[in-house]
Amino acid sequence: MARALKMTCLQCSAVNRVPEDKLGAGPKCGTCGAKLNDGKVRALDPATLAKAMKNDDVPLLIDFWAPWCGPCRMMAPAFEQAAKALGPQARLAKINTEDHPNVSQKFGIRGIPALILFQGGREVKRQAGAIPAPAIEQLVRKSAKLPA
Repeated sequence: MARALKMTCLQCSAVNRVPEDKLGAGPKCGTCGAKLNDGKVRALDPATLAKAMKNDDVPLLIDFWAPWCGPCRMMAPAFEQAAKALGPQARLAKINTEDHPNVSQKFGIRGIPALILFQGGREVKRQAGAIPAPAIEQLVRKSAKLPA
């Protein structure tokens, strides 16, 4: 029997249990029906971020960004490309530091874009600055020990 992984719905914040061997089958939230991992980047609020980083077993990479930041806007397509490539093995989301300034302070963000990888309730890796899609993928695969 496959091990059940916890995944927070990035739409409604409900915590779901998904069998590990079903991650690639497009699991949906038991509460709201949203797809839990469809390879798309989701915008988060601080409450959903806190719940997901605390509970999720599946790696979660967060892009801390702001709309006025040129490097942030430049990296956005690469971040979306990496989300598609990482598929069901990891999830990528972003949080707007201008809309949620307390988040920057809480995580000690001194410059944006900043990427933080969470897994199993803890911070696994941190990366400052804009990087291309292959580097984002490598950061997640290597730090979360995912197969290539």
